[in-house]
Formats: sequence, structure tokens, C-alpha cells
Amino acid sequence: MTLARFGAFLRGLFFLLLIALSLTGCTGGRQAAAKVTESAEAPVDSLKAIFSLTIYAPDGKTQDLDAVLFSVPNKRYRMELTGSLGIGVASLLWLESGWQMVFPTEKMYMNGAGYMVGLMTDPSLPLVHIHQVAGLFEGRVIPEGLEEISVRDSASSDSAVIKIHEARDAMTRHYIYAEKDGEILWLETLGRDGKTERLNIEEYKEFSGVKTPSKISFVRESEQFLELRVKRVSRGKSFGSGTWRLNIPRSYQRIGG
Repeated sequence: MTLARFGAFLRGLFFLLLIALSLTGCTGGRQAAAKVTESAEAPVDSLKAIFSLTIYAPDGKTQDLDAVLFSVPNKRYRMELTGSLGIGVASLLWLESGWQMVFPTEKMYMNGAGYMVGLMTDPSLPLVHIHQVAGLFEGRVIPEGLEEISVRDSASSDSAVIKIHEARDAMTRHYIYAEKDGEILWLETLGRDGKTERLNIEEYKEFSGVKTPSKISFVRESEQFLELRVKRVSRGKSFGSGTWRLNIPRSYQRIGG
């Protein structure tokens, strides 16, 4: 995989526009048989989500992927992406002690620490706020801890009232989002390179009694780069300890250091 192709793939890989100002640091050099593990089994309040992605590349091509997320909120996450014929294309393991992302077909991996996941050397690529990713499947769209600056009413095409909120987080990052009948329609902020990024929620569904965004598109400077479709969300799942282990062969190349 060339660096350009890798960058395009990573742009849509973990589908989140909510980018924090504090960045993750990558650790060390190339590792031999690198491994992140978590020995304890997850509690039964864990979540499993099955969904699909369509990535829109700048050259007009698209790539469809299937995905599964295993989540113990704010503690640990495992995500698997598969392409055609069920071939694994990416794995992510996030623990409080660090994260690793592996691309088995390309024999590459990335690692780091903290809640921001992504390629640090290219500011044009979104970083993923891992807790916000998992929060979408729990029905949470708005980042926690936002301070509301203002709210105003606007009318939609069906004459319904839409509330437009302006808010900022603890790092003074600015957000704008629209709310209609208690549902978030879209959320907009600026990326770390100053470009506008927007999350559009086109559909909600109930999974296990929780209203959840089920069809989401991600737009960067008016150009859609990702669509996410949630198929199923299960709660109260128990996962074996093997879910929280990710082995990386010695021959894999580390990128993004």
C-alpha cells in the first residue's frame, strides 16, 4: 500500500468527526512481536455493535466494509473491519494502557496512547476520539462536557422548529449542532487543519430500547468521505479475555511514528 492509499483509507476508517486538540504520542521505534493485552473478562454491561461502512475516496472510488465493535464503555474497545469475502483489513484494540491498529493484508501497524487514535503526521486526516465512536452506538451524539453559548430557533421545510445550538468544549473548540424533537440532526466543528467537518444523522432506530443513530454520513469541506449503517446493537454481553489481545508479527512494519 502506498502512503497516499493508506491515507485515503485511514480518513474513513474509524468514521468520527469529533477531533480533540490534545494529541496522542506514538511510542518508541519498531517493535518485535508487539502485543497489547487485557487479562480480565469484560463485565456484562458490555456492548456489541455490527455495522457497515462505505468509504468514498477522493478519486471517486468507493470501498465497502463490514465491521464489529466490542465495547466496555470508557475501559476498552475492540473493532474489526472486513472486506470482500470476509478478509480482515483492519483491527483496533484500545485499552487504557495504549492502543494498536493492525492492517494484516498490508503487514503494517500503528500504536499510541490516549483516547485519540490516528496518524499524527498528517493534519489533513481526522483523528478518532475513541470514546465518541463508542458513544454513537449508545445513542450519544454530542460530546460530553460542552458549554452552551447560544441557542436559536430555525424552521425546517416541514415547518417544524429546529433548534440551532452553539457550544464549546473545555479546550474552547467550537461546535454547532441542530436538534429537532429531541434528536440531533447534524453536528459541525473544525478539523485540526481548520477545515469544516460535519456529521449528518439521516436515520434513528431503537436497539434494545435505546434510540441510536443508524445511518450517519461524514462530510469534510462539503465532500462526503464516509457513510455508516448500523445493523444491530446488543447490550449486556460478556466477552472472553481473547477479545482483549492483539498480536502483531515481528515482520510487520510500524507506520506513523
